[in-house]
Amino acid sequence: MPPPSAVATAQVGKVRDTGICILLMVVTLGFYSWYWYFKTHEEMKRHTGTGIGGGIALLLAIFIGIVMPFLNSNEVGHLYEKRGQKPPVTALTGLWALLLGWFFFVGAIVWFVKTNGALNAYWRSLGAS
Repeated sequence: MPPPSAVATAQVGKVRDTGICILLMVVTLGFYSWYWYFKTHEEMKRHTGTGIGGGIALLLAIFIGIVMPFLNSNEVGHLYEKRGQKPPVTALTGLWALLLGWFFFVGAIVWFVKTNGALNAYWRSLGAS
């Protein structure tokens, strides 16, 4: 496992307000989620040099969207693991979106709050504001 200083090989990602993101997803009828997947995966790949990146994330979100909650939470969790920390989210966190997403979007909201919150906390720990 690389030392914590080796993880920050590139730029730090952007902190995105969870409430604003949810509002944008509602207002754009879900299209903002494609942008969010693209940007977050692109930032994670630029930061660590690993991951699926924005382009692949966007294609998967458009054509096989059901996998994205699992992939996104998994990659966020890997950011923490690379620093030697316990990941606050894992691929299993995606089950919130899959199992309870249909119930007034409660599961999808819980998944998004957990995953975006963990990603924001990670970027803040590296100095993002």
